Amino acid sequence: MASICLPPKPGNCSGDDGNEAEEVSAVTVNDSFQRNGAYTDTTGSGRGSWKHAAFHVATTIATPAAYAPLPFAVSSLGWPLGVLSLVGATLTTWYSSLLIASLWEWDGKKHTTYRRLARSIYGNWGYWSIAFFQQVASLGNNIAIQIAAGSSLKAVYKYYHEEGSLTLQHFIIFFGVFELVLSQLPNIHSLRWLNAVCTFSTIGFAATTIGVTIYNGKKIDRRTVSYSLPGSSSAKMFKAFNGLGIIAFSFGDAMLPEIQSSVREPMKKTMYKGIAAAYTIIVLSYWQLAFFGYWAFGSEVEPFIVASLKTPEWTTVMANLFAVIQICGCFQIYCRPTYAFFEEKMKKASSEQSGGTRVPLKKHVIIRLVCTSFYMAVITLVAAAMPFFGDFVSICGAIGFTPLDFVFPVLAHLKAGKLPKNSTPILLFNILIATWFSAVAVMGCIGAVNFIIDDINTYSFFHDI
Repeated sequence: MASICLPPKPGNCSGDDGNEAEEVSAVTVNDSFQRNGAYTDTTGSGRGSWKHAAFHVATTIATPAAYAPLPFAVSSLGWPLGVLSLVGATLTTWYSSLLIASLWEWDGKKHTTYRRLARSIYGNWGYWSIAFFQQVASLGNNIAIQIAAGSSLKAVYKYYHEEGSLTLQHFIIFFGVFELVLSQLPNIHSLRWLNAVCTFSTIGFAATTIGVTIYNGKKIDRRTVSYSLPGSSSAKMFKAFNGLGIIAFSFGDAMLPEIQSSVREPMKKTMYKGIAAAYTIIVLSYWQLAFFGYWAFGSEVEPFIVASLKTPEWTTVMANLFAVIQICGCFQIYCRPTYAFFEEKMKKASSEQSGGTRVPLKKHVIIRLVCTSFYMAVITLVAAAMPFFGDFVSICGAIGFTPLDFVFPVLAHLKAGKLPKNSTPILLFNILIATWFSAVAVMGCIGAVNFIIDDINTYSFFHDI
């Protein structure tokens, strides 16, 4: 949430206004209040271990909404390009995550958010560029995963009440109300136990879904499964573009500096271990589900793999419950930058009106409630009105996550001058990554917009899919 600036200590943290000040960010570290409502935690550093970092990173990236559409993405590209794209994206984001972690205190100052890290390297235009991409990623991701959570809750409901009258929109609203309650927790560190549960739910979802996918694949007459790419040449092209956007979304993590700020010293080594542990989970779950899902159902696989699973029904219920639990934590990770941005503006205005005094605890709580309520109302409305899961996944991946997770890290590393001497191959490799994934962003956006237009023409608003 918002960042509260304390009396200056030069060279410690980078503040939003460009001045150097020690800063306690409610996005990243623990909030402590005295009886008069003032903050007492003034260290600007976190307390989490590498395990907590792994929980946060895994929860942010490896969500059911991220890897459930991977078989569909591979089917959109076909076996050769699908495998190459998925493996390449995995290794590239692992590499870029390590680059971002290595930039912690690159200039001797702590940059506790992605935006401030960008400002330290590129100036104000870097700050506002990252702010834009981060908001697109945050909003798009949370719309997509709220649709996924609503779909999973509806599937569980229909299992027990086949003739029930509740629609997808009801469950999207139920999930939105629950997330509004969780949004009153002060910061990411306060979510550590929820994210630990969510990480185990990720493993549970992956294991259940992979197992049931293989089971269903063996039950299907393999002669009826086709791996061809149907449609005209233009349709294949748009579908391939859409698939690239989905893969980019599946590796989205626009919060690495915020997560790194929540861990204890030495922050770089702690974060390196957390990233390695998180990506071990990601590789074991992503690749198996993507490849087995496409093998089992071929080009007929659904955008949300669980919808393709038929038997045994109780296992699909279990997979859907795992999905909802995991999405609860992921949603919170991604809404925090938006909360922080708007709370900060409201608190600044309130402080100026009261002559520069600190915001009292009661007023702080009210500001938080107003910001979180407005955010949840907007996200829930859009998700309920246009429940097109695959489309939001693709456009969010193309416009939001590709710049943040593929392009910016390698360019920032070059700009910060962190390359060793005589490192021409690494320089060319980084430039190649930035160039290719900039093209992926454009292609993914084109494919996603094409599918959104088709779905709007096919379905009415608030359609119960």
